[in-house]
Amino acid sequence: MKLLLDTHIWIWSVAEKAKLRQRVLKVLANPANELWLSPISVWELAILVDKGRISLDRGFNEWVDRAFQATPLKEAPLTLDVALATREVHLPHRDPADAFLAATAKVFGLTLITSDARLIAAEGISIFPNR
Repeated sequence: MKLLLDTHIWIWSVAEKAKLRQRVLKVLANPANELWLSPISVWELAILVDKGRISLDRGFNEWVDRAFQATPLKEAPLTLDVALATREVHLPHRDPADAFLAATAKVFGLTLITSDARLIAAEGISIFPNR
């Protein structure tokens, strides 16, 4: 399975595994699955850190580097096709980061792992809910 981690799933998989359901932990640990991360998630984490909503146990760049070392992640490219697909993704809210994540999942045929009820309710993208 090719899985795109929503930003919070990525952060929790590194720093707060207790927030992940057992079934999500299993798919993340399965070496047969490809785990993908969008650069949008790194950008979102930077915003959360800058706003003081998340604090990291080390410098931002070092935290991200270690997160990528700890879990083999494929970088989901931010392409023109992804940007165009944001207009085709119909979400019940106007969060641009979520639009890019949903469009990335759609363009690259990925299943988005998320706890976000608004994304879980979205149509036209494959979702693996953390429920």
